[in-house]
Amino acid sequence: MSQTSRVVLAVFFLILFLAVIGGLFAFKAFINAKIAVAISHMPVPPVTVSTGTVRRAVENQSIHVIGSVRAVQSVELTAQISGNMTGIYFHSGDRVKAGQKLAQIDNSTQLAQLRADLAAESLAQINVARTQKLITHQAASQETLDTYHAALLQAKAAVAGDQATLAKLAITAPFAGHLGIRAISLGQYVSPGTPIVVLNTWRPIYLDFNIPQNDLAQVKLGQTVQLTVDAYPGKVFIGKVTALSSQVETTTRNITVQAALPNKRLLLRPGLFGEVTLLTGVTHQVLVVNADAITYNTFGDYVYVVAKVKKAGKSVLQVHSVLVKTGPRQGNDVVIQAGLKPGMVVITQGQVKLRPGDVVVVNNKIKP
Repeated sequence: MSQTSRVVLAVFFLILFLAVIGGLFAFKAFINAKIAVAISHMPVPPVTVSTGTVRRAVENQSIHVIGSVRAVQSVELTAQISGNMTGIYFHSGDRVKAGQKLAQIDNSTQLAQLRADLAAESLAQINVARTQKLITHQAASQETLDTYHAALLQAKAAVAGDQATLAKLAITAPFAGHLGIRAISLGQYVSPGTPIVVLNTWRPIYLDFNIPQNDLAQVKLGQTVQLTVDAYPGKVFIGKVTALSSQVETTTRNITVQAALPNKRLLLRPGLFGEVTLLTGVTHQVLVVNADAITYNTFGDYVYVVAKVKKAGKSVLQVHSVLVKTGPRQGNDVVIQAGLKPGMVVITQGQVKLRPGDVVVVNNKIKP
């Protein structure tokens, strides 16, 4: 076979190979196109969801603010007279009774002075008694008796001053309550104003909060207050309004409200802050849905509403999105202020798989 014949034969086989490969690709493309057409004509399978109903409910009108817990009685015990601490009779966090002795500042000098002044008082009493007897026998003058009476009064005053000083050197609890962290040590030199320990009364306990002046007419003594704090998630503390400030703050135009909480388990402590709900006692009807039905979005909150439609001669459930205006929460529900009507069926589970116009199947065993 000549060289030319071999070249022609090689070209022929190359062309034949390329034709076979091209045919295979064309056939695969044809099959894929047919599959795509078939799929496009197949119905989209319905999405399984759970639903809830828009319903009427009674809303207790309320005011929501931030409040702070405060002790009914609170004092930082301090030294009134300088001296060395010679006795400490409490531990940090103790519960103490009114009048209980907590600490002692060195009182040795004052005790010695008291003994001297008691002796002077005793002598003055003796001089008065002796002079009174002498007067009955006209052996002493009234002027001498008056002098001794004055000396006796001065001695009694000196004794009373000593006793007052001794009382100030003994640090006692002015009322029953709970102590904070000890701030002094044995032997420490203290001066007037040196902190010793903080004493608070926790039961009951006060809750202070501010409301805008526009809401003043809604607040009355005895109204119920609910407090929630991050320290006890899910727990609600109940109290009553006990007082309102006598004036509105001119800088903020708010008025301070005080409530008292029983705090029987001593869970609340001064300084805690939390969310306050003041129930005004006014009620009105509102529309609510389960909170899981709401899809929150920066462009507006919406829900998926289910409606029966006809498709290919069959009755199916189809969804469409509706923008809503939401209000405050009521437990697991959210108040709907606009966008929905009573009795509408909304999706509570499965929204992430939905687009407007999708067909759905309801399975309410899927609990929200």
